[in-house]
Amino acid sequence: MSVRSRGGVTGDLAKRNVMRRNWALLLCFGSFCAGMFFTNSRMWIMPEIGNTSRTSETSNKQLDIESKGCSSKVVVKNASTDGLQELADTQQVIRMINKTVSDLEMKLAAARAARETVHNENSVSGNLKTVESTSKRKYSMVIGINTAFSSRKRRDSVRMTWMPQGEKRKKLEEEKGIVIRFVIGHSSTSGGILDKAIEAEELMQGDFMRLNHVEGYMELSAKTKTFFSTAVAMWDAEFYVKVDDDVHVNIATLGATLSRYRTKSRVYVGCMKSGPVLARKGVRYHEPEYWKFGTAGNKYFRHATGQLYAISKELATYISINQDLLHKYANEDVSTGSWFIGLDVDYIDDRRLCCGTPPDCEWKAQAGNICVASFDWRCSGICNSVERMAEVHRRCGKDTEKPGETILGVDKYRKLCKRKYWWLDLRGLSAFSSEQIKTP
Repeated sequence: MSVRSRGGVTGDLAKRNVMRRNWALLLCFGSFCAGMFFTNSRMWIMPEIGNTSRTSETSNKQLDIESKGCSSKVVVKNASTDGLQELADTQQVIRMINKTVSDLEMKLAAARAARETVHNENSVSGNLKTVESTSKRKYSMVIGINTAFSSRKRRDSVRMTWMPQGEKRKKLEEEKGIVIRFVIGHSSTSGGILDKAIEAEELMQGDFMRLNHVEGYMELSAKTKTFFSTAVAMWDAEFYVKVDDDVHVNIATLGATLSRYRTKSRVYVGCMKSGPVLARKGVRYHEPEYWKFGTAGNKYFRHATGQLYAISKELATYISINQDLLHKYANEDVSTGSWFIGLDVDYIDDRRLCCGTPPDCEWKAQAGNICVASFDWRCSGICNSVERMAEVHRRCGKDTEKPGETILGVDKYRKLCKRKYWWLDLRGLSAFSSEQIKTP
């Protein structure tokens, strides 16, 4: 009995164990199926990724077939090379855009500076009508003749030789686009006798450009800076020329020389030099800031000699925009050269802008190298220019038309002679049947 019952219990346990095994097998099978399902899903996805990778690799290579006749040439280009080229092109476009923006900003600043400069100049010289009438047209060059209150005789010697007067000067402006003015500021006592003398001379001659500047020998750098700023505001010219009033100039030759550089936007034309920095006090051209140029015996940087030089419109505009920041050295030509250091400027060294007086200019003309300007180096201009300017003009003036020739009556001619213009040749009076003669 007990054996049976014990056997019955054992049978029940066996059945339960079998059931548990079946459930375990069922769960294992279900897990296997689920694992196969997810595994198959990933196996189906992976080939797509692989295909995409292979497709992208294929797309990185371009196949170009060039056919010539019966032969074919296969060229494989790497897309990375095209990418670099596109990047270079993009950078080039960006640089062009930046340059355009920079040019526009410079023009805008120049317009603002011009408006302020013209406003200031109008308060000094009343040039509003002149500015309005000249702002719309284009000129080839503006020549500013640097002069002083005490240089009336020098100005007259220039007027009687290479500088045209009256209608001829107006014609030169209208037809050739060449503006010529004597450049002068005002005295320390505004409205004094010196200013009134210039105003009277201006009423008679009409060839002055008045600056908002106090005249003084030690202020030449400031005067030059103000001249360029004012000139670029009053006249839209290709070149702006600074010349001293004791230098002889062939205007036509100067125009022909500068016309060669019209394609250059930033050009600085003159007789380039780099003389020694003079540190010793009391000597001519002493440089108080000599210590900025290093040890004793050093030379200046490259710059044009101050008797005559020309700059393009872009450089004149640069001076106008930055006039409050530009440093002034003791010597005016050094100051001008310093303003262009660090800029991308074309330096033109043309020795025809610094010929000597006769016979030097005559010898060069005979060799076919006509001088633009003539002066004596030892005097930094024509020595005794009041007395010698006419002679230099007669022997060195090579323009086809003598712009300074004017018709004068004999009485006026004699009056000029009495005013110490003794170089006028009175021997020619008897050769004229009329009561008119030409001044040299």
